[in-house]
Amino acid sequence: MKTRDELINELIDLAFAEDIGDGDATTLCCIPAEAHGKQRLIIKEEGVLAGVEIARRVFERFDPELTMEVFINDGARVKPGDVAFVVSGKVRSLLQTERLMLNIMQRMSGVATTTARYQQCLEGLKTRVLDTRKTTPGMRLLEKEAVAIGGGCNHRIGLFDMILLKDNHVDFAGGIVPAIEAAHRWCEENNKPLKIEIEVRNFDELQQVLDHGGVDRVMLDNFTPADTRRAVALIAGRVETESSGGITLDTLRQYGECGVDYISVGALTHSVKSLDMSFKAC
Repeated sequence: MKTRDELINELIDLAFAEDIGDGDATTLCCIPAEAHGKQRLIIKEEGVLAGVEIARRVFERFDPELTMEVFINDGARVKPGDVAFVVSGKVRSLLQTERLMLNIMQRMSGVATTTARYQQCLEGLKTRVLDTRKTTPGMRLLEKEAVAIGGGCNHRIGLFDMILLKDNHVDFAGGIVPAIEAAHRWCEENNKPLKIEIEVRNFDELQQVLDHGGVDRVMLDNFTPADTRRAVALIAGRVETESSGGITLDTLRQYGECGVDYISVGALTHSVKSLDMSFKAC
């Protein structure tokens, strides 16, 4: 399996191929090859900064001679007018890396800002907000990193690092117990000690899980806050609990106050507004 660094490098290479193609005609036609200069990243909106270290990777991969002076690090609260960093080097390199760097940083900072807003809504509670697999294709590692920078928790990275028996898996496997038993057999046969989570849709399924055991976490899917509180009391700390399904910023704290360990929110990554910033000559 490819490493995180390998996947990020491939993403950067693909993005450059997509954007630059066989050459940046605008830059090549009007900027001399020997011209040097500086550009600074200017914040234009309040939020949480994320993607500084990935930006460094973008610059270094395109032109190792570009130098970056960082003033604000990932995870910091920023406001309009803040300068996050200054990059120096060949003007052609600055102009050709500008859009990819901004696309990544604006997206990651938007995810981090949204995550921080959700987690702040749970202040004083044990509940943590979780991301999902509802991510931009190819950018999952970066978006999940941004969730962590914003104070949230990462759920599984993909389909390979945790078993999550959702409703369709349960139905196709023949029910709650057959699904759990099949998961354990597969882990043993393949020597993969993965954590097992199962989604339940009602109290009958929950009771089957509690009677059988064999899971690390139960996902309470589309339960009301009242039913969530009841379910948490039934589980009584035997396994981790997660609430999921249509939970918004307006209803988040109600679920947290029910005592669940986690609340998964697809909106952290699937419908985020990018944080406004610009990369200007200085």
